[in-house]
Amino acid sequence: MKFRLSSLCSIAVIASSLTFAAAANAADDQGIVIYNAQHENLVNAWVAGFTKETGIKVTLRNGGDSELGNQLVQEGSASPADVFLTENSPAMVLVDNAKLFAPLDAATLAQVDAAYRPQHGRWIGIAARSTVFVYNPQKISEQQLPKSLLDLAQPEWKGRWAASPSGADFQAIVSALLELKGEKATLEWLKAMKTNFTAYKGNSTVMKAVNAGQIDSGVIYHYYRFVDQAKTGENSGNTRLHYFKHQDPGAFVSISGGGVLASGKHQQQAQAFMKWITSKSGQEILRSNNAFEYAVGVNAASNPQLVPLKDLQAPKVEPSQLNSKKVTELMTQAGLL
Repeated sequence: MKFRLSSLCSIAVIASSLTFAAAANAADDQGIVIYNAQHENLVNAWVAGFTKETGIKVTLRNGGDSELGNQLVQEGSASPADVFLTENSPAMVLVDNAKLFAPLDAATLAQVDAAYRPQHGRWIGIAARSTVFVYNPQKISEQQLPKSLLDLAQPEWKGRWAASPSGADFQAIVSALLELKGEKATLEWLKAMKTNFTAYKGNSTVMKAVNAGQIDSGVIYHYYRFVDQAKTGENSGNTRLHYFKHQDPGAFVSISGGGVLASGKHQQQAQAFMKWITSKSGQEILRSNNAFEYAVGVNAASNPQLVPLKDLQAPKVEPSQLNSKKVTELMTQAGLL
């Protein structure tokens, strides 16, 4: 009787294991769904490496930061998404404030420097990009370069700089300004910006306009010039980059974020994906990929053509505090949106 009971227990354990394995395999066959607002070429490289190593399939649904962030909030627990990736962190904050993220595994959090992830651990930095001042050296000499992003509010810069205020990139920069300088100073700067700047749609369009001599300068992220230079350089050959440094708001480093949706049907696989892209293997792709974004993993090396992260002298900004909703309110109040 004991032998039969023991055998039955063994059979039950085996059956349980087989059921778990079957469930895992079913999830693997279906794959995880990623709402992706990051650069497709970078994420495609991540997905290829992850799937090759784990066998887990991935379905990408691509869109913009704000578009996908708002879609997730609207879908709530009914969303088919397992993972959310962004270019900038305010969209992550939007989704996190809606309480849609599951806590990330401790081992995953440990792979990224504390400066590039929120303290609460519900999402994590996966890459980073630096704010820069792109200028045409035929229009502006090095001696004339602004010492601070705030200088662009001065009368002498009227009609001499451009930005893309409707994009998530620039709104992330304003989010940092709001966190660093407060609401009053941010609104004053935005109102002066309205008077001084020229609006373009997209950072690449800003750079092209500077390159063509249509405008003297602009505020963009660093990688646009690096990407163009790695190709033909036709849209950036007449431009240079100025790094504000000195913890200036214009030295803000924006974090691309990633998180696992609590309502996702493939929790283990989604956690595995986040662990992989922040691992040595995942971050190594940033060093060699032509996206030219910064690696944020502990001891991870970025593309050698980039100014090292430590030399950017970026201001310290807690990424979970970046408030996209308040920023759009202030920018609307200033007449920029």
